[in-house]
Amino acid sequence: MKKSALWLAAIAFMTTAAMAQHSDKELKEDIARHRAMAAAHEGAAKCLESGKKEEVCEAELLKSCKGLAIGKYCGMKHQH
Repeated sequence: MKKSALWLAAIAFMTTAAMAQHSDKELKEDIARHRAMAAAHEGAAKCLESGKKEEVCEAELLKSCKGLAIGKYCGMKHQH
């Protein structure tokens, strides 16, 4: 019984580890998405620095981040 449990745990661990690894192509795509999101957030910061209203800058962020991240905050939300 103990051996069965150990084998099941080992198989579950190996399966999880195998699923977590990305191919080189997937990794490069993830990197590109992170850079695009960072650029969108940098644009939002510059927008706010320029004195534009928060609503305007948020709309620009949504536009530049469309299709990149989940949610209306481009994959990132912080406190106000």
